[in-house]
Formats: sequence, structure tokens, C-alpha cells
Amino acid sequence: MKRYERRRVLITGAGSGIGQATALRVLAEGGRVVAADISEQGLADTAHKAGADAGRLTALVLDVSDEESVKDVVAKAVSALGGLDVLVNAAGILRSAHSHEVSLADFQEILSVNLVGTFLVIREAIPALLAGNDSAVINFSSTSAAFAHPYMAAYAASKGGIQSMTHALAGEYAERGIRFTAVQPGSISSGMTDGSGASRTSVGPGLPEDADMSLFAKLSPAIGDGFAGPETVASVVAMLGSEDGRFITGTEIRVDGGTHF
Repeated sequence: MKRYERRRVLITGAGSGIGQATALRVLAEGGRVVAADISEQGLADTAHKAGADAGRLTALVLDVSDEESVKDVVAKAVSALGGLDVLVNAAGILRSAHSHEVSLADFQEILSVNLVGTFLVIREAIPALLAGNDSAVINFSSTSAAFAHPYMAAYAASKGGIQSMTHALAGEYAERGIRFTAVQPGSISSGMTDGSGASRTSVGPGLPEDADMSLFAKLSPAIGDGFAGPETVASVVAMLGSEDGRFITGTEIRVDGGTHF
């Protein structure tokens, strides 16, 4: 299946986890990809895993929370690709703590990377997407945006904001040819959830030592043998950015194995 032949794709958070899995999936389907991440090591790992497809991959270091970095990297990505058809905003951080112990700086950092970072990349990419072909933006919300995930209030707030923003942007740009959707991963094993990622986009959840684990009793997938791999979400993202997703906009798709019926 080569749904991405002649499609130009920018993926943030592509140095690990779901972002990396998405980059590899799009490359495997014939796309040209700019992989952006704050970690050079993570980007090198993505290029290594791309193997024979690495010739269609450009890696750029990006800090989505820095406006000047976003302006510079999006411009370089559009130049390298000769335009832009698909944007995937996978960059993000996850940190957990008792909410009454969360500092203002930590709360603001989560919002800055997850919510503001997503906005900045979208803002800079829209001119190129307006000139693109069947343009699509896939944002990353989370099951925490609509369901209780204890000790993750700041993260949930950032993902709820992304979800609401996605709906607003879908309405604003529908008649101008850009589709906006969001995915809500849950029960997915990745650098973000297990702390094994190589970059700032993959900070582990770090639950408090005295966390009440009974609060997570309902946060287990109903199907399968446990948490799914990041490629599970990457396949959904690939669909949304392809011609197969051409009639989908202004909505979110939950990918959680039935964790939240």
C-alpha cells in the first residue's frame, strides 16, 4: 500500500514513540517526511530504523515550545519538501504528581510544549497547507482529555485544549481545504508512558510514590493482552492523513483497546 506517494509530511515528536512509528509508517507507504524532534539522538534512531527509506527522510531539531525554533524549522521543512500536505503534531510531554504539589513552572511547561507548541506549529504550517494537496493536520489529544486520569491534571488540561482547538480549526478551514482531526491514544506503550524515550517528547509519567493505584483499575484495555505498541496509533494517523481519511474532519478518534467504553 503506497497511499503517501507524492505526499509531503511534517511530523513533530518523531524521535521516539508514536511520532517515530508514524514517520516510519508514512515512509513505508512512499511518503516524503521531515522528522522533527528536540533530540538529535532520537532523530538519528529514526533515520537508522528507516533503513532503505531514509533517502526520503529529512531530520530537523525542533523545540515546539520556542516560537523562533518553530518558525525556522517549519520554513526549512516546507523548503526541503517543496510544500506540505500533511502535518502530524506528535510532540508532547507527560508528567504526573499530586496536583497540590505541582509548581506553576511545571504546569506552564506542560501547556507550553503540548498545547502552545501544537498551536505554533499549526500556525506556521497553515500557509503551506493551504497550497498543499488534500491537506490534513492530525493533532494528539489523549483519553485523559475526557476521562479521569489521576495525578495528570496539567497533562489533561493541555490535551483537552488541543481537542477543542482541533474542532475550532476544522470549522475555520474546512472550506479552504484543510482537514483537522485528533487522535486520543490510551493504553499505548511508548517512551512517553514508560519513560524509555530518548527525548523531551518522551518524559515518563513518574507517578507519585504514594499514588493510589486503585484509581487506575479502570484504565486497562478490554481487548488484547495489555498495552499496544505505538505502531497501533501510527496506522490510524496514516489513515487520517491519506485519501482514506478525506471525509473525516473536526473529530477525534480514540485508540485505547476499549479502555474507556
